[in-house]
Amino acid sequence: MDQTKPTNFIREIIDKDIAANKNDGRVHTRFPPEPNGYLHIGHAKSICLNFGLARDYKGLANLRFDDTNPETEETEYVNSIMEDVKWLGFSWDDRLFYASDYFQKLYDYAVVLIKKGKAYVCDQSLDEMRKYRGTVTEPGKESPYRNRSADENLDLFTRMKSGEFPDGSKVLRGKIDMAHPNMLLRDPVFYRVRKTSHHRTGNTWAIYPTYDYTHGLCDSIEGITHSICTLEFEVHRPLYDWILEELGVHHPQQIEFARLNLSHTVLSKRKLLELVTKKLVNGWDDPRMPTISGFRRRGYTPSSVRTFCERIGVAKMDSIIDLPVLENCIREELNKTAARVMAVLKPLKVVIDNYPENQTEEFDAINNPEDPSMGTRKVPFSKEIFIEEDDFREEPPKKFFRLTPGQEVRLRYAYYITCTGVKKDDAGKIVEVHCTYDPATRGGDSPDGRKVKGTIHWVSARDTYRAEVRLYDSLFTQRDPNDVPEGADFTTTLNQRSCEVLTACPVEPSLKDARPGARFQFERLGYFYVDPVDSVPGRPVFNRTVTLRDSWAKIEGKR
Repeated sequence: MDQTKPTNFIREIIDKDIAANKNDGRVHTRFPPEPNGYLHIGHAKSICLNFGLARDYKGLANLRFDDTNPETEETEYVNSIMEDVKWLGFSWDDRLFYASDYFQKLYDYAVVLIKKGKAYVCDQSLDEMRKYRGTVTEPGKESPYRNRSADENLDLFTRMKSGEFPDGSKVLRGKIDMAHPNMLLRDPVFYRVRKTSHHRTGNTWAIYPTYDYTHGLCDSIEGITHSICTLEFEVHRPLYDWILEELGVHHPQQIEFARLNLSHTVLSKRKLLELVTKKLVNGWDDPRMPTISGFRRRGYTPSSVRTFCERIGVAKMDSIIDLPVLENCIREELNKTAARVMAVLKPLKVVIDNYPENQTEEFDAINNPEDPSMGTRKVPFSKEIFIEEDDFREEPPKKFFRLTPGQEVRLRYAYYITCTGVKKDDAGKIVEVHCTYDPATRGGDSPDGRKVKGTIHWVSARDTYRAEVRLYDSLFTQRDPNDVPEGADFTTTLNQRSCEVLTACPVEPSLKDARPGARFQFERLGYFYVDPVDSVPGRPVFNRTVTLRDSWAKIEGKR
């Protein structure tokens, strides 16, 4: 094992198993997603955990699709899941499996249980089964079909498989205990009639196994040693164990850990699907979505997501991780790796009255002060420039050290300028700021040693490219969007300002040729990513990945 990795209760279990030579000292994990949607950041935690454990213990990890529900599963989701796992930096090598690979073997195991008197065909409807199940304080009642003979059950199960019976007319149930305190063991359903075409097996099967029946058996067939699940499956573990023990097959150990809950978003596939189908977002890979593909399109890196998953650790108790914890991981990485550029999101024109009319000059700008090897670049300067609207105040508040009438300010890499007046439109809005510059301060320093408190960024108006920039915010205004009054819709807390599209932002001219997938720090504004979907050659679209600093405390206070 990699001793540099922080320990947790799962690693402690594995360490004890290896010390006892359990499973001959093997460590074999799996990631078993259902292909009924795109993976989200919670799945990333599970991927990193399962594949990371296999890596650190020099074991194996499988990718296995739990494709037992053909009504909701699609090849599109299969492909997206494989892409996400690869993007995160993990490989399953030749260990790509599907539950559907084992349909015949799963059927054969069911026949064994029938012959042992441990499973039976039941004709009750779903409503009848629900009524017979009882409550947490009252035992259930046995189905009137529970005591069919093994021969009759085998005959009916064979005919179910052949498609003789209509959907919903019969199920195969485990024969366990209708008075069991764990209601999942009150004769659970193992198979149901469902005449639906499967994305891999077509119309071969008219019956499909349930997840609870399939999960443990797939783990067993593949020789999994440690079946690591999220906490909601803890109550399912006795059924997992019962099936494997009754069949006398290889028995992996199921271990549960707390799932990831992230603030200001939802991690329910059903709710994410609702956002997509109702067009409340622009697809599964919308940069506001908590899907892995959404984070990828927003500009997150695989290493930043892996760092996040490692940083939050593995626990036994559910909790909500604040979104800034994730944001800090990408911010820390991009601070070291992203090239600095200057861009203006909400432009205000500045005219430097004493600057030569037709002159253009260039200044050396540092690409990344954290990495001198990235060198410098040339940025053009002219008589007219753009600055941010927020960097000028005609009537400044106290401690406002940016551009104001009569106050000198430094233009990053360029000159000191002083505001001498403004031009307004008929409505009284400032449309132009007039300034003078000090030629002796070329490069941003004063030879006489005078200091200014404010430094602002800018873009030359003559040498600029107008780019589309998308500013993303949290998808929900509420820390826990699931915590809404009874009967209320979780979408009522959607953040209506979660995406602001700016269509004509002045940026350095070199950014016109920015390639999809490139990352930049817009100085003083945040980290931005060239959108790989909507960008075309010569017309990049910039997605804001994250702001330069954590401003959540202020945002929370406003909300």
